[in-house]
Amino acid sequence: MQSSNGRARGGERGSKSSGDHRQGVGPASVETPGGMRYEDPWYDALASGWGEAGTLDPPVAEVPAARRERTDGAAAAAQVYVEVQSSEAFREVRSRYRRFVVPAVIGFFLWYAAYVVTATAAPGFMARPVWGAVNVALLAGLGQFVSTFLLTWAYSRHARLHRDRAALELRWDTQELTREARGGAA
Repeated sequence: MQSSNGRARGGERGSKSSGDHRQGVGPASVETPGGMRYEDPWYDALASGWGEAGTLDPPVAEVPAARRERTDGAAAAAQVYVEVQSSEAFREVRSRYRRFVVPAVIGFFLWYAAYVVTATAAPGFMARPVWGAVNVALLAGLGQFVSTFLLTWAYSRHARLHRDRAALELRWDTQELTREARGGAA
């Protein structure tokens, strides 16, 4: 290890790392300006691409036949996802999602923008006391938190009542079709 002033710390000289028995994986040895050497435990030669044995362009090995079949199964499974995405059930789940999320996002953004604009454009209104030290700005700020929690609750309720069951059925159907496309239990 090296201290902040560039000198090696005591006890680190000549110490060996547990990874030194593997070729090219151990810590790098760095020399300081004073001629002292220390090992950098954070240097990983293989991860950084340095110190790897071999040529610049290693020979590409032929893919075994069993892997080719697996790739064909993966292509068939990918086709299942394309078919599911174009299905009416998937479009209905996405439509239900959008019918809730788009108005909710627009409404929440307008509420937030109204709060910010009012706070900057009408500070006298926001400073108007409502009850004791509580003013309009404090109530509107707390309203932001309350509306966030209410929106979260409404979203989870809408998902549970209108989308989760259909999405779960679609998921099970997709998994069965994918398993069949890959040729049995995967």
